[in-house]
Amino acid sequence: MKSLTPAQRQFLKGLAHTRQPVVMIGNQGLTAAVLKEIDQALSAHELIKIKAASNDPETRRAWLDEIRTATGAALVQQIGKVLVIYRVAAKPVIALPG
Repeated sequence: MKSLTPAQRQFLKGLAHTRQPVVMIGNQGLTAAVLKEIDQALSAHELIKIKAASNDPETRRAWLDEIRTATGAALVQQIGKVLVIYRVAAKPVIALPG
């Protein structure tokens, strides 16, 4: 996916604010099953929050890179252990600004 403009990122942050994490990366780390769940959640919701169990920022950053590569999603924001990503669905529900 192409990168998001600052205006699009800000718009998506506003939408994500009230949402709860739909996928959790647990003690087993980023497994194939977790990646499949993330892909399915993106297909259903377009914009999702992921909660990562790791206390290590480098590990979370590596997971985020792997998620983006595997799913084609764009990073909206990362705050601590919460990752917010976006991918346009086959039938888009969220209309991004310009």
